[in-house]
Amino acid sequence: MVETAYWFEKREYDARLARVQAALRAGGLDGLIAFQPETVTWVTGYFTRGYGTLQFAIIPAEGLPAVFCRDVEEYYLDATCVYPDRAMWRDSDDRIAVAAEAIRARLGSTAKLGIEKAAWPLSVDRFDGLQAALPGCLWQDESDLVRQMRLIKSPAEIAYQRRAGKAAEAGMRAAIDSAAVGVSEREMAAEVCAAMIRAGSDLPGPGVMSSGERAFHLHGGYSDRVLEHGDIVQIETTPNVRHYHARFMRPIRVASAREEDHRVVENLIAIQDAALAEVAPGISARVPDTIYREGVLSAGLRETYTNKTFYSVGLLLQPSGGEPLEAAPGADWCFEPGMTFHTYVLARGFGMSETIAITETGSERLTNFPRQLFIAG
Repeated sequence: MVETAYWFEKREYDARLARVQAALRAGGLDGLIAFQPETVTWVTGYFTRGYGTLQFAIIPAEGLPAVFCRDVEEYYLDATCVYPDRAMWRDSDDRIAVAAEAIRARLGSTAKLGIEKAAWPLSVDRFDGLQAALPGCLWQDESDLVRQMRLIKSPAEIAYQRRAGKAAEAGMRAAIDSAAVGVSEREMAAEVCAAMIRAGSDLPGPGVMSSGERAFHLHGGYSDRVLEHGDIVQIETTPNVRHYHARFMRPIRVASAREEDHRVVENLIAIQDAALAEVAPGISARVPDTIYREGVLSAGLRETYTNKTFYSVGLLLQPSGGEPLEAAPGADWCFEPGMTFHTYVLARGFGMSETIAITETGSERLTNFPRQLFIAG
């Protein structure tokens, strides 16, 4: 007998399903064919590391959902999926034919269906195949239906992110402790990854990590480069628990720093503190975003400031790196309780960031680590 390992109580999944089904009925749809891996997991509980194969959830406007997946994943269906209905394909099958039959058997041959066109596993070839196999069905793009719902996290979801924040802190401590002249980025990354795994992360990371010239350019990864005296190390630890993410950045100098470095970092901290002080339910994202941009530019820390300042994080399965809610000039949304964000400020190779949750009155930091320039080694 398979021991179940549900990530949440069944009543939470039932509440999610009810919200999705209410939206389907309001839109006159008979069901949703959900290809985005996060949607499948969020609605049904089903999770496997093999989510890159052909799989999706069939979510009817009434009744219980079904999962379509590869047959070798049956153990994980039994262990994680809170709903019993499933249809599985074997490696020797015509997978699109089996998928079409699974949809037809549950929703009929003339259903009006929502489908997540923006989901990366849904290739043009797969969508064309389903349309050809189900010529009587009408298809409507509903890529935003579930992902908008996922922007508001439950207390249980935020609890996982809070645990991920602790793993991120362990990873950052390992980064600072291991960075020294003569140490390679690869050695440093190994220490960061080990620390985060031991602290509860499901994936090792380490996230953004680079030194020397690459520290001035976002999204660097570790290499064989050996740290030198005076290097900046750009590091963002990105662990997750049950694939719920929290992350943060801290500025590091190897062996020594100049007074100017401390002034830059202190300025960045003050700018970020001012921005976060304005974050609260009902506040436009443009308010803290403007504080970030005007603060950095008026201080002469950068000539331009083009990157976003907030982006939503939560349940993220690779290759997803963030949720589709961002703060940048022209943002037309407001903060709401239950939203969670990574928020960051960058200048001159130094990065300062936090993961925050929006509360009823303001925000809570899910990452709690000293906010300063660290001199390592």
